[in-house]
Amino acid sequence: MKQLVWRWVFFVTGVTMMALGISMTIKGQQFGIGPWDVFHIGLHNHLGLTIGTWTILASIIIVLITIMGTKKFPQLGTWLNILFLGSFIDVFNWILPDITSYIGQLVIFIIGVVVIAVGVGVYVSPKVGAGPRDSLMLLLMVKTGWSIKKVRTGIEIIVALAGWALGGPVGLGTIIIALLLGQIVHYSLPLSQKILYKISGYTLPDVKESVENQP
Repeated sequence: MKQLVWRWVFFVTGVTMMALGISMTIKGQQFGIGPWDVFHIGLHNHLGLTIGTWTILASIIIVLITIMGTKKFPQLGTWLNILFLGSFIDVFNWILPDITSYIGQLVIFIIGVVVIAVGVGVYVSPKVGAGPRDSLMLLLMVKTGWSIKKVRTGIEIIVALAGWALGGPVGLGTIIIALLLGQIVHYSLPLSQKILYKISGYTLPDVKESVENQP
């Protein structure tokens, strides 16, 4: 019971961190925003609906693609990730104040990138169901044999180009996120697994081995 509670604590904490980090980078949009958010904002600009709503809709499509690739139905955590992340992004976008100064936007953007990457490691570590984008990342790791940072970086670059084609705000920050987010997740995921083990005693297999049971 203790292990299960801590696993869900890590999951919810990680998803909340992800949403907060995304909203922070959006508030620092003078430098550009993350590749996925460029894509979501491009859709928002063309078709309406909130950024969080497009996050949810895009996530559902990605889950369907991942199901076809793995032939496995997603865990509960994957569906909760879809609902929570999109909803929390809209909430944090509303709560966080707009920042007009150059320095202020730079600071909140940099902090946001770190918060996103750490959040990914925290919520994936308990293995209750990776989020749609990270399920895709983990699937590609297994299929290609590439490292987390290579796969994540490749996905971010492709999505950034798609978002740019839709007219989403691309800037230096978009490139920074595309190149650095995977690098940080490469370390935050195994570190989060070690911390979870120390706190709850829950043992997880190696990252690549564990993804075989992910959606």
